[in-house]
Amino acid sequence: MLMSGFWRKWLVTGLLGVLVAFFAGAVFSVAAAQKSPNSESALEIRKGLVILLEFPDVALPINRQMVMERFNKLDFYVREMSYGKVGASVDLAGWYRLPQSIKSYAISPANLEVDKSRVVKLIQDAIDAADSSNDFSRYSYVVLFLGAQFREYGMDGLCGYPGMLGWHQDIKFKTKSGQDLPGGVAIFTAQAHLGTLFHDIAHVWGGVRDGKRVAPCLYDHDIQARHPTRDSGFAAAMINMGYWDPLSCHFYKSQLPPPGISSWTKIRLGWLAPEKVRLVDPRQTDEVVLSPLEEGGAATLAIKIPLTESTYYLIENRQALGMFDPHLPGHGVLILFADERVAECRQGKTPVKLMNARPEVPYLQGAAYDLPGTARFVDEKNNLEITLVEKIGNAYKLRIAPIR
Repeated sequence: MLMSGFWRKWLVTGLLGVLVAFFAGAVFSVAAAQKSPNSESALEIRKGLVILLEFPDVALPINRQMVMERFNKLDFYVREMSYGKVGASVDLAGWYRLPQSIKSYAISPANLEVDKSRVVKLIQDAIDAADSSNDFSRYSYVVLFLGAQFREYGMDGLCGYPGMLGWHQDIKFKTKSGQDLPGGVAIFTAQAHLGTLFHDIAHVWGGVRDGKRVAPCLYDHDIQARHPTRDSGFAAAMINMGYWDPLSCHFYKSQLPPPGISSWTKIRLGWLAPEKVRLVDPRQTDEVVLSPLEEGGAATLAIKIPLTESTYYLIENRQALGMFDPHLPGHGVLILFADERVAECRQGKTPVKLMNARPEVPYLQGAAYDLPGTARFVDEKNNLEITLVEKIGNAYKLRIAPIR
């Protein structure tokens, strides 16, 4: 949903140049292309239809191969984040020219000020344009990929449902021939970062459970309304998870891949197996060796400490490993407080929040605990202390105990 100075600088030389430079470093592109043919049977493939849309008043030099490369990178990201459980496969349809100018569909960059009728119109016109040449029943979700820029549309990415149009889909989208719109729908401009693609498609994949989005935005919507873009200070809205999860930040640096997702998001999406989460009773003393969250084959990837029926701590270890966690503001042990009663990040409330090891560092960039300087977290209200005892390679031995 964000537009940075980086994009405006590169747009002078053409959008294609931006996307070629999008990931500085050939390693990621090569790895994204080298998917094992034997791994497909072990994957749950999320099949999506990407509808390519152009407008009568916009001309951008975008080709289908470039678009497919973007979604191949999303597939690679999702496979790594899910430990090989899930893949993202898409078919491209179009280009289809919509009947009205981009100005007719453009929206505010502030979530709380978006004209929902324009989102409805864009979705309806798009699926009608793609109706005759596509069987929507073959897909579990739909993506609208706009041949337009942020400055023309208003956002780089958004989730139509479950998102801008609410958590309960009162509007039942059907094409002009009567086909149902499957699952949810995400919308992106041609500038959308990989982290933005994941952010909004994760909303769709998570869906709604018990009236709440499974994978909500982790930045504060009320603050985002005042600072809707990076140039206007969007970082101020990242009061809950900072740059440690793309559901919060989209990305840390615009020219680099996004960071990996947190243990909380992995659990919500069903990607972190329960046996990899060590349950610890806060009333007793326990010591646990916690491996990096990136190391899917390790015994313990997260620690859960229940406090009440709806609140708990999660502890994770983030190291500069894999393709994505090197792109974090720091490395060490993250302590997350979760409250299952909270649905969305509104008015200072949040379903998950980082405990901040170094509050003097802005935007939670110093949130990670580490040895030797920030080795102890204390929660006096819940009579709990968490201590980093030693570092063993990339793992940490932690002690969870009542306060002595």
